[in-house]
Amino acid sequence: MIVFTFPGQGSQKPGMGEAWREHPSWELVAEASSVLGRDLEALLLHTDADELKLTDNAQLSTFLTSLVVLDAVERLGVEPAAAAGHSLGEYTALVASGALAFDDGLRLVAERGAAMRAAATERTGTMAAVLGLDDDDVEVACARVDGDVWVANYNAPGQVVIAGEPEAVAEAAEVAKELGAKKVMPMAVSGAFHTPFMAPARERLRKAVDAAELREAELPVYANVDARAHTGGDEWAGLLGAQLCSPVRWRQTLDHIGEAGARVVVELGPGNVLTGMAKRTLSGVTTLSVSTPDDLDKLLTALATPEVAEVAEVVVHEGEHLFATERMVVSPGAGIFAPAPTAEAGLHLVPGTVLGTVGDHEVRSPFEGVLVGMLAVEGERVTTSQPIAWLRTA
Repeated sequence: MIVFTFPGQGSQKPGMGEAWREHPSWELVAEASSVLGRDLEALLLHTDADELKLTDNAQLSTFLTSLVVLDAVERLGVEPAAAAGHSLGEYTALVASGALAFDDGLRLVAERGAAMRAAATERTGTMAAVLGLDDDDVEVACARVDGDVWVANYNAPGQVVIAGEPEAVAEAAEVAKELGAKKVMPMAVSGAFHTPFMAPARERLRKAVDAAELREAELPVYANVDARAHTGGDEWAGLLGAQLCSPVRWRQTLDHIGEAGARVVVELGPGNVLTGMAKRTLSGVTTLSVSTPDDLDKLLTALATPEVAEVAEVVVHEGEHLFATERMVVSPGAGIFAPAPTAEAGLHLVPGTVLGTVGDHEVRSPFEGVLVGMLAVEGERVTTSQPIAWLRTA
């Protein structure tokens, strides 16, 4: 069982998209720019650290980069059995599951970031990470303070984030140290996220969620609010709204993922924070992160090792399996597939070789290699990212 996880705000960094500029999946950036009417390539390539850490920019850049990575992994034919995302990453997980369309996801994330930034200006708040203390004791530390402070994230064993009024957070930090916390680290954030301070953002987001189409998911997505797997589209409107003012139950989510039988947990997007949390929480599970194109080969190599392949095979076609020297070419759009006359097994491909068309779209190989076989047949109706051809690169 392979599970994809997606990072939240805080994983962004200047130039985060540079490594992906020459990859075919970079085309999503132009599509996203068209949807929002904004130059998102500049956001991912040229925005400085101060501008990028603004809540709306941080969320949109992380979301879009994660989707570029997801698209690249899907082109390899690696598919998950379930998905989960930390805070903002929950929206990425919903797109990955098919519950939320790409366009709707972009609009929701843009509105969410703007709403949370506005809410943070209405009431000053901050956050801090408490390390080396049990969840219950962190809750006690917050309860002992005569001020507004709450647990905002249950991240991993011995790693809990608190949030609220700056003075109350500072007091709770001192109480946590008295109770045995090894360290309390202030976080460079502009608000008390996942607390009642985000109530104004919740009201604003509700309208945007109501305007979006939330569909039945193709695979289970674990929600931050209850750490449970959900597939019903009618459930997510309430869950997304509640998420803004409720703690992120990530440690509990990882526990439930492990109990469900996960054997490989792959973080897709900038950074590897979630990978570290998974390593601390889950035993006997392979944990990986994909944040650059170089990581794609590492992913396939890991999936091809006997100890992983035994429990997490990547099925390509009729019992064949995708190993580190193999790639899949996927459909760039939806429509009727028509193969090129030369698209026969044994053909040597170079990047850009046309293997056929899907409607008005040309199906081009982004890889060099030898064509092993076609996975789509003439006249077949295919969907976006559906495997079209299988090739061997070495």
